[in-house]
Amino acid sequence: KEKMQFWIINNKPDIAEYVLQKGVNRIFLDLERIGKFERQGHLNTWKTSHKEEDIGQLKKIVPKGKLMVRLNKLNENSKTEINNAIRGGADWLILPMIKSIDDIEKFCSYVSLRVPVIPLIETKESIKLLPKIIKIEGIKEIYIGLNDLSLSLGSKFLFEPLANNILENASELLNYHKIPWGFGGIARYGEGLLPAEKILGEHVRLGSSRLILSRTFVRNLQNLSDIKESMDFSSEINKLKETINYWSSQSNQEIKNN
Repeated sequence: KEKMQFWIINNKPDIAEYVLQKGVNRIFLDLERIGKFERQGHLNTWKTSHKEEDIGQLKKIVPKGKLMVRLNKLNENSKTEINNAIRGGADWLILPMIKSIDDIEKFCSYVSLRVPVIPLIETKESIKLLPKIIKIEGIKEIYIGLNDLSLSLGSKFLFEPLANNILENASELLNYHKIPWGFGGIARYGEGLLPAEKILGEHVRLGSSRLILSRTFVRNLQNLSDIKESMDFSSEINKLKETINYWSSQSNQEIKNN
């Protein structure tokens, strides 16, 4: 079973270098713009001001294989966006807001196996299309975005798709095909809409091995000195790892009860 990887959304080279030393596995640059504010403008979600030129700046610091770039949903400029990101040094490309199999097939054809693609499953259409999506060449991992998925499903609460077992079939499919995957975001231990430790139990139960640290994890701070001053980063990551180890050692019934 894969060990949990922690990802962080960030475009600052000094922060990237620091958090990679402290237990973060990958840096996630977010260039998605199209439709994001319209969908999530009313929500307290992470809306970044990352730019294409940030890829090259991060690439100087981030080791090979650890820089992911989320682009816009499939659009008339996708080919250019993909080429620029790969030229800049992206190791992985993430496609959001997939509504049809055509979206992801076209995107992957433009990428043409130059880097692996991670489809972001965050629409009610894409969760149903997963059995087809995982067969597309070039797809190595899957991430399920709970913010947009809960909106797409008409849920009232971010974690409602978990409570309604929406991820059960997806997890069985992905685990069976040995495709690494993850979902949602995580706050610090003892924090979050639902306490982080409860959510981590669900990651263990479902077999997830990828996890984005939420912006509240670093208190939305944009400055390395502020982050260093306000928290012991390694210690907070270790608390999450210890909680994952705790759940991994519990009985199936305990995990189910959680």
